[in-house]
Amino acid sequence: MKNPMPQISENEERAAALAGDALAMKHLKDAVRKGRNWYIVLLEAIRLWKSPEEIYAGENYKYLIDGQAFDWLRLAERLCEEIKDLVPEYEISNLLFFDQPPIKLTEAEFKVLLGPSKYRAYLNFLYGVITEQALILANVFEVRKKSMMPPKPDDEMEKAYLRIYGGGQAELLEAFRREKRYPRLKSMTLGEMKEFTYWLFKYRIKTSEKSKVASDTKKAIVLMYRKMSNRKV
Repeated sequence: MKNPMPQISENEERAAALAGDALAMKHLKDAVRKGRNWYIVLLEAIRLWKSPEEIYAGENYKYLIDGQAFDWLRLAERLCEEIKDLVPEYEISNLLFFDQPPIKLTEAEFKVLLGPSKYRAYLNFLYGVITEQALILANVFEVRKKSMMPPKPDDEMEKAYLRIYGGGQAELLEAFRREKRYPRLKSMTLGEMKEFTYWLFKYRIKTSEKSKVASDTKKAIVLMYRKMSNRKV
């Protein structure tokens, strides 16, 4: 009879994650001080990082949404706090606020530096959050274009949700919070908005016909590419 696999307690798992996080921060600071390119080292540190979320400086930093979607720029923001005195401020700002890294990498290079598991989770975030946000925005534009009179922003958003998901924003937010057992607040944090968007993505995939899923996704990607092509390099 085979011996059962040893069970890892929650405390042991947390301790291992904290050790990985400490190693990531040490690698980041040591390598930048030695003169290595900070962006390359940042991605290496992200690969070493273990915790899916943490409280830092009184703020909740959630890096892994629903255990599936990796918000790598949120973790980059956290790690840049460790090297902000070692790196030009404008380079950090360009990365975090405009998604413009100091050097260009191929997708293959980015994947290797991030590591295969985090790269897969990053793709989940790209399609489940970024692309879904673009889909909502694309439908807002269509609602605005078809309206005879300029609608209010809230009305535009409500009509966009109805077009995409078949339900209003408040209705879907209520369902999301009920499922996640979150409190019913009047406002949402940026982190909760991202999590809600990922929930909407999965809801759309589950409830929409395949042809509509494909056409909606194509619509979102077209808008994303248009915005990227118009962005100054």
